Amino acid sequence: MVSSIDRRSLMFSAAALGGSFLLSGCGGGGSDGGGAIALPPNLNQSASSKPELSLFVEAVAAADLTATLDGSGPFTVFAPNNNAFTALLAELNVSKDALFADKALLGAVLKYHVLSSLVLKANIPLGKAIVPLGGGFFKIENQNGDFKVTDGRNRVSGIVSTDSLAINGVLHVVDRVLLPANKDIVQTAQATPTLSILVEAVVAAGLVNTLKGTGPFTVFAPTNDAFAALLVELGITKDALLADTALLTRVLTYHVIPARVLKAEIPLNSPITTVQGQTITINSSLQIIDQKARTSAIVATDIFNTNGVVHLIDKVLLPA
Repeated sequence: MVSSIDRRSLMFSAAALGGSFLLSGCGGGGSDGGGAIALPPNLNQSASSKPELSLFVEAVAAADLTATLDGSGPFTVFAPNNNAFTALLAELNVSKDALFADKALLGAVLKYHVLSSLVLKANIPLGKAIVPLGGGFFKIENQNGDFKVTDGRNRVSGIVSTDSLAINGVLHVVDRVLLPANKDIVQTAQATPTLSILVEAVVAAGLVNTLKGTGPFTVFAPTNDAFAALLVELGITKDALLADTALLTRVLTYHVIPARVLKAEIPLNSPITTVQGQTITINSSLQIIDQKARTSAIVATDIFNTNGVVHLIDKVLLPA
């Protein structure tokens, strides 16, 4: 995504962007009359200098990650401000002491905010999957000039300041603590009322363990209305469809791509091979054309999970 750079090139990049690289007065600094270069702070020092990040700095120390942010990098850190941490405590209904005492959880959450490369605001891959140091993924979008982060639990955070440069990376400040995904594709479908028939179909076809697997997968999930329309189209009952496991398996696996593909990453107007083996095509209007030349609209996109992403569609796709 972004090429690695060493400390020296990072210094020049920061200088070009107005970073605070200071040369002490010539002729007055040392016994030889030479000047001394004052290096910029590292990421941990940079965060420590910002009062609004005091809880973040405290959390980093509690999780034993100070040495990481003192390291050579380069790193990109999306640092939650104090208001973000206060809101998280209310959301999780825990005290600060309890959260900071859980080093495993705290470390996983904090590493979800760190990238192992330098990504300035101008280089953010908008709408595409961003993989942090701790695993999982999130995305960032530009919504009318406001940069928004969608995390693994489909919660949205705003980026309130950007491009605070350090010797070992760059710091962006966010207004909500990001959380990695905690539900797989099946659990997400089970928690979505409009996907209840899809859940029944997945169970009937014996595909639950497959869709709970490591993946990553992309699932084009037909809504209940889509299944109701299919029953009319085929002239069969729901019970008859669910009983035909061979047909059901062919149809359901035709809705799954064996890769994670966010909306911004869809290869438009090109054949996309499904787990079933046949292809679908998605046009610029986000309409899916199946092997029977039927068209389905994608009505909701980028629902994140531990093992992939789900897009909702309004018509069941059919292979040839």
